[in-house]
Amino acid sequence: MNSPTQHVQQGSFLTLHYRLCGPDGADVINTFNDKPATLSLGSGQLAPAMEAKLLGLPEGTRTSFQLAAGEAFGERNPEMLQRVKLSLMHELGDPDERYSVGDVVQFPTPDGQGSYAGVVREVGPDWLLFDFNHPLAGQPVTFEVHLIGVL
Repeated sequence: MNSPTQHVQQGSFLTLHYRLCGPDGADVINTFNDKPATLSLGSGQLAPAMEAKLLGLPEGTRTSFQLAAGEAFGERNPEMLQRVKLSLMHELGDPDERYSVGDVVQFPTPDGQGSYAGVVREVGPDWLLFDFNHPLAGQPVTFEVHLIGVL
């Protein structure tokens, strides 16, 4: 006898392929050409707005969602734009490093357990202006998903 189709619920363990792209259609994340992702719903691995779209979907579903500007990764926060002195950058990393607008730089979290990224927005005489907003903050997002397994 076939077991009934499982539906996604809070706490479900999922095996899925997913693709996330911004308004320009360029992939930010795409697992379709690689091995599928596994995650536990409600553990913070996906943005809450994306998790909400998965709730109730049956195993095997392949669909695509549009998320409005700011829905997936919040609005852009001007306080996430911060100047960092070049002297500090040279202390933290390679003293000979040259930075350009658009460079992505990883910073250690205060506890040293992880990292977060900032994008160089401006280069000053002795400082860099970093944007620590998520690259898709304040932008509409397309979220395509293929639910392979639901436990």
